[in-house]
Amino acid sequence: MASLLQILHFLSIIFLLFCGVATSNQIPKPYVVYMGSSSSNSVEHVQAAESAHLQLLSSIIPSEESGRISLIHHYNHAFKGFCAMLTETEASILSGQSNIVSVFPDSVLELHTTRSWDFLAAVSGVRASPRYDKHVPSDVIIGMVDTGIWPESPSFNDKGIGKIPARWKGVCMEGPDFKKSNCNRKLIGARYYNIPPASNENKASPTKATGSPRDFEGHGTHTASTAAGASVVNASYYGLARGTARGGSPSVRIAGYKACSEEGCMSSTILKAIDDAIKDGVDIISISIGMNSLFQSDFLTDPIAIGAFHAEQMGVLVVCSAGNEGPDPYTIVNTAPWIFTVAASNIDRDFKSTVLLGNGKTYQGSAISLSNLTYAKTYPLVFGNDVAGSYVPIYEARNCRPGSLDPKKTAGKIVVCVDDDPTISRRIKKLVVEDAKAIGMILISEIQRGVSFDSGTFPFTEVGNVEGLQILKYINSTKNPRATILPTIEVPRSKPAPVVAYFSARGPSPLTENILKPDIMAPGVAILAATIPEREPGNVPIGMKPSQFGIKSGTSMACPHVTGAASLVMSVHRGWTPSMIKSALMTTASVYNNMRKPLTNNSNKSANPHEMGVGELSPLKALNPGLVFETTTQDYLQFLCHFGYSQKIIRSMSNTNFNCPKNSTEELISNINYPSISIGILSRHHQTTKTIQRTVTNVGLSNSTYVAKVHAPMGLVVKVFPMKLVFFKGVTSLSYKVSFFGKEAPSGYNTGSITWRDGRHSVQTVFTVNVE
Repeated sequence: MASLLQILHFLSIIFLLFCGVATSNQIPKPYVVYMGSSSSNSVEHVQAAESAHLQLLSSIIPSEESGRISLIHHYNHAFKGFCAMLTETEASILSGQSNIVSVFPDSVLELHTTRSWDFLAAVSGVRASPRYDKHVPSDVIIGMVDTGIWPESPSFNDKGIGKIPARWKGVCMEGPDFKKSNCNRKLIGARYYNIPPASNENKASPTKATGSPRDFEGHGTHTASTAAGASVVNASYYGLARGTARGGSPSVRIAGYKACSEEGCMSSTILKAIDDAIKDGVDIISISIGMNSLFQSDFLTDPIAIGAFHAEQMGVLVVCSAGNEGPDPYTIVNTAPWIFTVAASNIDRDFKSTVLLGNGKTYQGSAISLSNLTYAKTYPLVFGNDVAGSYVPIYEARNCRPGSLDPKKTAGKIVVCVDDDPTISRRIKKLVVEDAKAIGMILISEIQRGVSFDSGTFPFTEVGNVEGLQILKYINSTKNPRATILPTIEVPRSKPAPVVAYFSARGPSPLTENILKPDIMAPGVAILAATIPEREPGNVPIGMKPSQFGIKSGTSMACPHVTGAASLVMSVHRGWTPSMIKSALMTTASVYNNMRKPLTNNSNKSANPHEMGVGELSPLKALNPGLVFETTTQDYLQFLCHFGYSQKIIRSMSNTNFNCPKNSTEELISNINYPSISIGILSRHHQTTKTIQRTVTNVGLSNSTYVAKVHAPMGLVVKVFPMKLVFFKGVTSLSYKVSFFGKEAPSGYNTGSITWRDGRHSVQTVFTVNVE
């Protein structure tokens, strides 16, 4: 009997769990319904489409929940679809309809959060021509999809900039703290959106947005000014990184699209911002946002990939950050071939904060600390192990986990923490130590110290394992260990630089290894740019006004460098397509640092293309690339075929009668006309070669002869045919083939390059080949 009761009890638990799951599946939440390319954007068509979408919702939503028959967002310009509150069952019903490409939950995406432009010019070895220097007149418009903008920043001053381009169709939306007068000839547009609720049983968000385009995070202001900020002399972060702050092309126009809030960046809102930006008339869209690499979607459920595809179709270049989840492989996001994907590097500037011990020895650490400590006074120095709270494991205290330290033991002292636990960030450790009434903190960490942490006015420094061991030995050698942490100083002209940032997400792409990602690398460590005035206690030195500039790190900061460089190239070559501009920047990238040695990563090892793409951005070289690879919409549609999408879906996406090739397999992705080459699998056991074709377009002198030079690793046989390309009047495009044979090559990825030279230009194509 007892056993029967136990079985019944177990079955009842299972039943309740099942009911709970079933119930949760029926709770309405925001879903994006993507319906492919838009055929028209006339007022009549838009109204008819919105009416049809509402009718579609009314056919699946029960009448007693009619309040949900409303659109949170409606997409109608470059592509069509909507966002609405749906249950999982309703979403499933819609996904089965023939006119719908994909239906996916409205997920939260992450933000990927001066001297840098001068450094890019220096490391490329090319002097700026007066014709291209800093103030090229431009009607190029950049759309920044981000956290909004702080219009009062001097980086958005429109002095010396001409009239707003007549083709601009955007708006400057007002809010309680944002007026139309905040826009000008530099900041020509600003939009904001409602953020859909995470879950709501009966209501959709109102169609009228509330709020303002104003940036309250600082991220959007920083990225916008990095891309296209006006020149501001004597800019600094409380005296650090002093110099002239400017964007890549200071006369370029900016339009801000506030798609993110404190809660994050909703995918449906990002899609709406992209659709609006295309409609408004931007030339480039910059997005320093992406999905978490653990939850990457395929290309038809990724809002940035969807929006970017349609932007590319309409001649708009989309530049995106690669993500901050490095240094592990397969962590990169925003990997669609029609997206320009950017990794992050450092520049030749570092920030150091010195530790002075009671025995007179000093150790230099990395930090951005605005503390007021001096040589004149030292403070008691303790290790986290020795100041643990009651019943707290030593492991937690040494890592300065929340709640692990005893304030009675740490008050007025400098605490040493280690970095054994990667789940606890530097910011959290600092807050824990500060909350424990300590006077300062020394962090021992080998991995992160290449990226200086901004601790505000709280004394902080980060040392490596060697220095950290000496500090711990000192603590154990005396009864009264003491120390002080000196304020940060700037170290200019540091070497080597650039170096791949440890946080920069790495390839290969988890979706396909037959496209090389990231595409390129650009400065993303300790970048000075405009920000919102910081008023939080502890972040502003006593007696100083809040700084108009901030120092931030992330692929978020690298992305707008490429955006700015692309806008410069576009300003000079207005007839070039997005793929031509992308190619120009990729084939002219630098693979050497400021010591004239090959680029390295944060572990001081040679950087590979899955870390840095084709190399470090070199904007001035890209103005005269010689040859370019044009990747057409046809190439992208073939990519979708080879990836495995049906012809029906691809036709709906592109609004064409495109036919997939009869032979469509993933390995054929390598053959689309991309500026780099990636082969996901090259078998050494099959006695055959893998042949790739590329077509180049001559954008230099009409009579030019280019000769190929192959740089291949030992064992991998790489041949180019023909080895010579001869261009003359009337012949602007030529094709060539590259064969790869890997019988003697080592297993794993083999990397190298093919360089075409004509005596004036050097056009480099990087390749990665995975030999199995």
